[in-house]
Amino acid sequence: MATTEPRVVTAVPAPTAELSAPASALVSVRELDAFFGAHRAVKDVNLDFLEGQVTAIIGPSGCGKSTLLRCLNRMHETVSTARVEGEVLLEGKDIYDRAVNPIEVRRRIGMVFQRPTPFPTMSIRDNVTAGFRAAGRRAPSRAEQHEIAEWALRRAALWDEVKDRLNDSAVALSGGQQQRLCIARALATRPKVLLLDEPTASLDPLSTQKVEELVYELRGEVTVVIVTHNMQQAARVSDRTAFMLLGDLVEVAPTSRLFTSPADERTEAYITGRFG
Repeated sequence: MATTEPRVVTAVPAPTAELSAPASALVSVRELDAFFGAHRAVKDVNLDFLEGQVTAIIGPSGCGKSTLLRCLNRMHETVSTARVEGEVLLEGKDIYDRAVNPIEVRRRIGMVFQRPTPFPTMSIRDNVTAGFRAAGRRAPSRAEQHEIAEWALRRAALWDEVKDRLNDSAVALSGGQQQRLCIARALATRPKVLLLDEPTASLDPLSTQKVEELVYELRGEVTVVIVTHNMQQAARVSDRTAFMLLGDLVEVAPTSRLFTSPADERTEAYITGRFG
């Protein structure tokens, strides 16, 4: 079996650089710095993520792209030495305001990590609805949660594969299925934004294709931000692409424009393979 990058996914049409109607910024990053102790991993970033669009963040390893992603739903602060300066605005409200509950932020801005993270002691169905456990009395009824689980599994293109074993352990699924389960779990709380941190890095080409098709289908419904080391993947699934280098945001543009006529010579050097 080939182990190189997956072939071009013909089932996923190439996004257009300009959409028919201008999109507004759902999430706005303003003068954002992210630190690990004294080390500044993200430097004075200003960036808008447009509603209903897919934005890819690319750059070499260690450039700060995953750190920036984790700042968007306050996961960065879960590291003991980490801190953030600046603002991340969700629909105009700073998620780092002292009055804002970080758990509620993560319900509205879901996240899927590089490696699948199903809860091993939970069934497939309970994995999907795990986000409601902290809701207490505000949680949907059990029957409603079953309906939500089916909806989310269908959106993650997993329902037909698991509908007859919803009470089985999630760890019995393949790696690709587990990752789509994690996407279903993130979608179940109906987030405004879905963050994907190299979601196909550990998957085989077929599973990668299924996840890419899912990301493409979610546009217009959810605002998606995907960190990827795979420039072909960014070109296939995203409307806009941001290039980071050494913690700086170098350039952001419609994907087709960034890959064909980048404005910054550092971007051109990276996408043509001269470094990274």
